[in-house]
Formats: sequence, structure tokens, C-alpha cells
Amino acid sequence: MALSSERLFDSLGHFGRFQACVYFASVFQAMSCGIHYLASVFMAVTPNFVCGFPGNVSSVLFHNSSASSIEDTWTLWTSTENYIVVQLENGEIWELDQCSRSKREVSLDLAYEYEGNKSVFPCSDGFLYDDTKWKSTVVTQWDLVCDREWLAKLIQPTFMLGVLIGAVIFGDIADRLGRQRVIWFTSAGQFVFGIAVAFTFDYYSFVIVRFLLAMVSSGYLVVAFVYVTEFVGIKARTWASMHVHAFFAMGIMIVALVGFLVRTWWVYQIFLSIATLPFVLCCWMLPETPFWLLSAERYEEAQKVIDTMARWNKVSTPCEVSELCSVQQDDLASGRMGDDATSSAKKHNILDLFCNWQIARRTITVWLIWFTGSLGYYVFSLSSVSLGGNEYLNLFLIGAVELPCYIIACVAMDKLGRRNTLIPFLILSALICVLIMFIPQDFNILIILANMAGKFSIGVAFGLIYLYTAELYPTIVRTLAVGSGSMMCRVGSVVAPFCVYLRSVWIFMPLLLVGIMALLSGILTIMLPETLGKPLTNTLVEATEMGRNKKSYSENTPPEHSGAALEKIEMFGQERVSTDK
Repeated sequence: MALSSERLFDSLGHFGRFQACVYFASVFQAMSCGIHYLASVFMAVTPNFVCGFPGNVSSVLFHNSSASSIEDTWTLWTSTENYIVVQLENGEIWELDQCSRSKREVSLDLAYEYEGNKSVFPCSDGFLYDDTKWKSTVVTQWDLVCDREWLAKLIQPTFMLGVLIGAVIFGDIADRLGRQRVIWFTSAGQFVFGIAVAFTFDYYSFVIVRFLLAMVSSGYLVVAFVYVTEFVGIKARTWASMHVHAFFAMGIMIVALVGFLVRTWWVYQIFLSIATLPFVLCCWMLPETPFWLLSAERYEEAQKVIDTMARWNKVSTPCEVSELCSVQQDDLASGRMGDDATSSAKKHNILDLFCNWQIARRTITVWLIWFTGSLGYYVFSLSSVSLGGNEYLNLFLIGAVELPCYIIACVAMDKLGRRNTLIPFLILSALICVLIMFIPQDFNILIILANMAGKFSIGVAFGLIYLYTAELYPTIVRTLAVGSGSMMCRVGSVVAPFCVYLRSVWIFMPLLLVGIMALLSGILTIMLPETLGKPLTNTLVEATEMGRNKKSYSENTPPEHSGAALEKIEMFGQERVSTDK
């Protein structure tokens, strides 16, 4: 498609008025993906809580402070090991822990310390929650604490599992039925399922509807990347597709804003879901991409879209479908002369990514970078609300820091090279993880700034790995390489919430794991070849030689072919960028 596509954009413009309208309309909805991916950071908050008690309270004691109600003691609560002593109207004295309650056998004087006999009871009267910050969360709604705490910890991982499955399903459907229909369905699905989450009647229906929401959100993000790259020419494609991530980051910032303004989880969910309602109402106006129409042999519809693009871009002589078809057929015919013998001789599978030691080492390194990028991205994002200070501002800043990191990634990978950009930012993210461990916990501002720097550095590495992967592998296994890398990325996103939960074991455990993975990835990346300015390799032998003898390979590269080959790879890489999130 490369030659015919560039013929079209040379005729109509690489990023004219029509492409700008389609682009910004499409990526606007990408904000909703960022919204739903991170919505649980406030929706599934576990506030301070203690066991409920049987009866009416007359007085409350917490250490040396007395109060008339439990609500007055929450500001003094500092640890999960604390307990509250209450005296009921009938004279009974109870000690209320988080997951149990004890009745004092001797009820004489109300004192905090008691050495006598106690009768321990389960929390059969429910729980009392601190509602000073959040009026209601899914945890307080369905008592997802104590022996049901594991259910709360499954909320984000099950969502990410839906992201994984949705990307696979809707990516395939988009190739079969077209990008336009999938964009319609997934954008409407995000709104419908997003609202439905707010009206779920129990935990299990909540998780199921959120799983469906994850599938359509991931499906939209996958197809939207491909959709915009098929409307944007090569001259603007790198920047245009990379900055779809910026709108995803803006969605994270919206989560922080809405979370600050709305403190009831189901109202919060409704507001998040209607944030992108304008796109749902107008997405039916988006056209199908001309390249998918050509591949489906719907030539008249393709010509109508091309004519519309020409009118919007004020081009008097638009490109004809017949010209594109002739160029495409010539391209395919010339490609078959060199590829038919190879493709017919062997059907390639994932084992070809381990065909020799050079390629196997490359594959392991690339998979590790994909996994580390996703793991670090979500660990920094999900743990931002636990850094101290204002959790809403923390999440907002963690989203905002992504906006410049994609600009840096675009510039650096074209000026310094893919490997030479990837290595320092991976190692920098590892060093930042170590640095954070040595910052005193009462230095909140410094901790937040360091986490922003960590998110920035891992974001740069995460943003360019898809293109680097496409350039490292030959044509015959390139799709397998990028696809397998994307699966490792999604595995990282599923593992990330569990990694964050390890804060309960040691507060720095998530950072330690991310730091180790980033350092290991950075060191292994040193052994990868630089691909900037290198031509597309077609066989595994060529790809192996590129790794063994980088200097001789680059000297044998005709300069006049390097740029054209790079453009083809960049186009391929941008079409696969959907695998990032």
C-alpha cells in the first residue's frame, strides 16, 4: 500500500483541512480511553474503616481523645492497626478493629487500654467508613474489605484483561468489516457501557460491565490509530499517530479533575462517561478510509471519499482510483517476484523469532522492553494517588507530563537514533526509581516531581518501541514481531495493578521491580543494532547480519535507498502503534 498511499497524499496533501478534521474528531474520543483505563484509581478507593457495632453509641474514645460520634475520630486515624473504643447506650464497651470487634467482659470505666477478658466477634453488622473524602466508592458500596478485599484488587486487572481481549477481537473485525463500523460501535459502546457501570446492582455485574467497557475502549484505541494513519500522509504520520497518546493522557487529567469535583462513585462514573458524548453524536459522519475500501474492491465509494478530501483540501484535480489501483498492482507484482518463492516455501510462525541466537536475543530484549514500558507506565500512573499530598493534583500532573514526552520521543528518535534514545531513557527511569527510595517520605513535593520524571522517561521509551521493533525484524516476520511485542505490553498492563498492591508488603516494592526491569532492559538494548537510516531487511539472514556486523551492514547500504525504506517502515510502525496502551 505504501506507493499507492503516497501517490494519493502527494495529490491531496499529507495533512490538509479534511485530514485535520477527521484526525481531531477521532483522537478526541481517545480521551475516553484514558478516562476509563484510569477511572478505578478513585472509584475503587478504600477509605478508613472499622467494624460496625450492635446498638446506639453514647461515647467514643480514640487514644486520649473522646468524641460523641465515630465520624469525629477519622481525622485522628493514622494506621490500620488503630482501633476505636465505643460505649453503647446499654453500657456495653466494644473495641472496633478493621476486621473484627471485641466486647469487653468487664464494663466499668471507659478507657482506651484494657487488659481484661474480651469476646471477639466478626463484623456481622457491616462496617463504618470514613466518608470525609469520598461519600461512596465501590468498596464501601459492597463492603470489599477484609476477607473480600481481594475482590477490590481484581477490579483493575480484570479491566486490563478486557483491554487485551478487546484489542485482538476488534482489530480483526476492523480488517474484515472496515474501520468506520468498528469506530461507530466502540465509541457508542464506551458511552453505553460507561453509563451502565454506574447502575450495576452488585460487584459481579459491575466487573462484567467494566470488562465489556474495557473491550470496546481498547477496540476503539486500536482502530483509531489505524484509522488516522490511513488518512495522514507520511510527512505528518509520525507526529500525528504519536500524539494520539497525548489525548489519552488528557483523559487521565480529566479523571483527576472529575474525581476532585465528584465524590460519589456512580455519579463520578456518569460524568466521566458523558465527557466525550459530543463525539458519539457525530461519529456517524466519519467516512471509511479509502485504502480499506480499495482493499474491499469498493471502488466507487473510495472515489467518493477521495473527491470529498479533494474538495475540503481545495485540490482541483484529485487522484483517480484507477491510478491508485494500477500503482498498487505494479507494486504487488514486483513484490511477488521476490517474495513468492520464500512465502510459498515456508509459512512463518512465532518460532522464527528464535531461529538463531542473534534473533532470539533480540526478541527477548524487545519483549522485555514492551513489558517494562507498559509495567512502568501503569505503575507510575496507578500509584500516583498514594504519593501523599493532593492525590487529584498528583494524577493530573502524571497525565500532564506525558504531553511533552511524545514531542521529545519524536525529535530524539529521528536525531539521535532509536537505540540511542531508548537506552538513556530506560536507564534514567531505573535511576529515578532508585532515587525515589532515598527521598524522605515527608518531602512530598520532591517525591511527586521524581515520579513525574520517572513517568516522563518511561513514556519516551514506551512511545518509540513499536517503531523500533518494526525496524529490527525482516519483512517475513515483522507482523509477528510487532504483534507478539504488543501482547507482552498487555501482559505488563495486567501485571501492573498487582505490582502496585505490593506497596502493602514494602512501600518501594513496585518501584524496585520497575527499576530492575528498566535497568535490565536498558543494558540489553545496548546489544541491539541501530536502525536509523537503515533499509528494510527482507530475510532473517539480512536481519541477523545487521546485528552481527553493524558497521559493514551500514556501509553496504546505498544511501539513496535508506530514506525510502525508512519511510515504508515508519508507515508500518505507525499502523501498529495501536498496540502501545
